[in-house]
Amino acid sequence: MSAPNTLTAVAAARAIASGVLKAEALVRACLDRIAARESIVGAWTHLDETGAIAAARRVDRGEVKGLLAGVPVGIKDLIDTADMPTGYGSPIYAGHRPAWDAACVTQVRRAGGIVLGKTVTTEFATFTPGKTANPHNPRHTPGGSSSGSAAAVGDHMVPLAFGTQTAASVTRPSSFCGAVGYKATTGSYSLAGIKSLSPSFDTLGVIARSVGDAALMRSVLLGSPDVLCEAAPAAGALRIGVCRTPWWDAADPSTRQAVETAADRFAKAGHRVRDAKLPPEFAALVDAHKAIMGFEAARALADEHSRHRDKISAGLLQILDGGLAMTHASYVAACAQAGAARHKLRQVFDGFDCLLAPSAMGEAPAGLNATGDPLFSRMWTLLYVPSLTLPGLTGPQGLPVGVQIICPRGADERLMAIGVRLESIVRG
Repeated sequence: MSAPNTLTAVAAARAIASGVLKAEALVRACLDRIAARESIVGAWTHLDETGAIAAARRVDRGEVKGLLAGVPVGIKDLIDTADMPTGYGSPIYAGHRPAWDAACVTQVRRAGGIVLGKTVTTEFATFTPGKTANPHNPRHTPGGSSSGSAAAVGDHMVPLAFGTQTAASVTRPSSFCGAVGYKATTGSYSLAGIKSLSPSFDTLGVIARSVGDAALMRSVLLGSPDVLCEAAPAAGALRIGVCRTPWWDAADPSTRQAVETAADRFAKAGHRVRDAKLPPEFAALVDAHKAIMGFEAARALADEHSRHRDKISAGLLQILDGGLAMTHASYVAACAQAGAARHKLRQVFDGFDCLLAPSAMGEAPAGLNATGDPLFSRMWTLLYVPSLTLPGLTGPQGLPVGVQIICPRGADERLMAIGVRLESIVRG
């Protein structure tokens, strides 16, 4: 068997359930990896080693059952935990201890999952980074805002971790760190206990080692084992639309090559691949996303903005000040523009099972002072559709470059089934 910390969550759960692997051995393997690499990667803000080992021993004694029994999980530090500090990536909340677990954390515990610790988030899930570096080259960003979660999964510190996405915060870091990133249909999961930034867009996501792992966590979050999509769907050619988006010319050559390579591999595998065109007015959706997000963020962070302005980064202050200055009429107009686009998107999917699109601008940029441009996910986040970032390709610097597959709003089970079929093809 592979080193326990390199197993997928699905494989680890099965091995523990069958007695082939002890939960304590898996937790200790993950903690050993963290001890060896954390000084370089910086993925964690808090680790509960004692609590994780004690929880693993309860699993090994047969006291705890469930879909995730014995599987360690990382929790983004935007998500409340009753037994660990939650700082939201901001000095305003240094040492903050919530009195509750977020709903998603409770679901993980109910399913027997082991909360290993809290992973680094950018400031309030926006653009000012924390301490995390890219595990594939620590001179490069891991992306954001789910920086620590993507880096921890990408570095084999933990098989599963939560992220959140308001613009590109699951998709982009997953692409940069070589992980599977699942952004659900907006509204799929409870956000209780997750710090809000933009209620129209905030979405709980999963960063994982495989699509099957993401499907496993989806089952846990829904409390419904019947939606688990591990097996490949029925055979037959998929109809895949290559959606280069209005910003194709802005993408780095590595991203353009990744999309073209994936499309070519899908076609050679027998799938029907052709171009998918977006309505020309969709080019304005990035600005609509920025407007809605800014207006809502200024209200979601109103108290922090009013009472702790001196502890907020210059970049976030600019967003909040701009959101306060925006008129309600402008916000309503942007929301109407978004609603019209969601309706029109149905036509784009006509004749396609899924779309293939860029995940990020390219490889992870050098430097740790920024997290990369969210351009290639803002539109899809605004449109509320589910997406999967599939890893397996690399750019000229040897860093990961993911591609994104997208399904219509509410078609998350279809997305998972398609992702299971396509992930090994992307990996080649």
